[in-house]
Amino acid sequence: MRILFLHDNFPAQFGALGKYLVHEGWEVWFGTQRKGASFPGFNVFTYSPHRAVTKSVHPYAANYERAVLAGQAAARAGLALKKKGFMPDIVMAHSGWGPGLFVKDIWPDTAYIGYFEWYYSAQAPDVAYLAGTGRDADDDLRARARNAAILMDLAHCDGAVCPTEFQKAQFPSCFQEKLEVFHDGIDTDYYRPASGVRLRLGALDLSHTDKVITYVARGMEPYRGFPAFMKALERVLKEEPEAHAVIVGEDRVAYGKQLPAGESYKQKALKDCNLDWERVHFTGLLSRGDYLKVLQSSAVHAYLTIPFVLSWSMMEAMSAGCALVASNVAPVREVLSEGEALLVDHRNTNKIADEIIGLLRSPELRARLGANARKKILEGYAAKTLYLLKRDWLEKMAASASPGRAKKFH
Repeated sequence: MRILFLHDNFPAQFGALGKYLVHEGWEVWFGTQRKGASFPGFNVFTYSPHRAVTKSVHPYAANYERAVLAGQAAARAGLALKKKGFMPDIVMAHSGWGPGLFVKDIWPDTAYIGYFEWYYSAQAPDVAYLAGTGRDADDDLRARARNAAILMDLAHCDGAVCPTEFQKAQFPSCFQEKLEVFHDGIDTDYYRPASGVRLRLGALDLSHTDKVITYVARGMEPYRGFPAFMKALERVLKEEPEAHAVIVGEDRVAYGKQLPAGESYKQKALKDCNLDWERVHFTGLLSRGDYLKVLQSSAVHAYLTIPFVLSWSMMEAMSAGCALVASNVAPVREVLSEGEALLVDHRNTNKIADEIIGLLRSPELRARLGANARKKILEGYAAKTLYLLKRDWLEKMAASASPGRAKKFH
């Protein structure tokens, strides 16, 4: 079997699955905009849009033009490979960014699988949750237009994958039958508990305390509850003098609106929050190994989010046996239930503080929640189980997309 993954980033959602398929004897190709990308067993090539988005393009159309430019670049790279005889059985592309827009024009008999994360709408749960935060009619209209590339993919893909039921539910009902819910899977052998771990990361040495509060996100923004977490820390650190907070992520906005140029939510927290900054540690991005150490040393892990795409970090923390204080929103409740974490309305920073302090003072409850959280991941989200199911499904998609080649798959 020969599969081609397309994603502007690398390896993103496809790296671990691709690694598994290589182990299963598949020929794995990966097209990306990430220069210098490589991975053992992968055949990697890059594509690059020949120009930037038109400066004067209508704001509602900017994301679509960006997607078309990416799709055109990926198509040109694909056509060059086709001239050399390259014919994939399956192409799987991340939808919305454009690289898969023209797959069926290049390889009509190839199974095209779209990976769908989110459908934008003025009525979407993330928008409703942040109501009253300065959104206007232009934002709503731009959101609808942002779906143009996603809808093109939905219309012509042979199969569609969505990571969670919550994410699937955001798509128009007429497309939901086409969407198969397959989580990306968590490496439960790697993200596992380890007793007695005390955190040491280079110059950061917290081996003197077992009261480490952890927070992980790509960026620092309201979508992932960063301002609320920092405000809650005021009480937590005041009432728990041995506690330290470790914050993993970059000083940027990954989701949601940017602040005015030169401002960031981290800078606002440094200015507005009354904290003992010697006990608040920003690590930036970490290697996978150091990230695991953070999770394994965590006494309490805070995962705060508005109703939006669920983060891998929450489920990796569960797999590592962390005791979680998490937002009481639909995507979290799909995975976490009573007895597996403490769920809070993270707009209530006092309640966040209450739950973190309570867990810091209750080792027995922490151990029980952590064990139950890991059990949930092992039973429903372990990569080694999901990858087998996904492989079988991909083979069926390939056979149905090209009946003339169906014998190849049996």
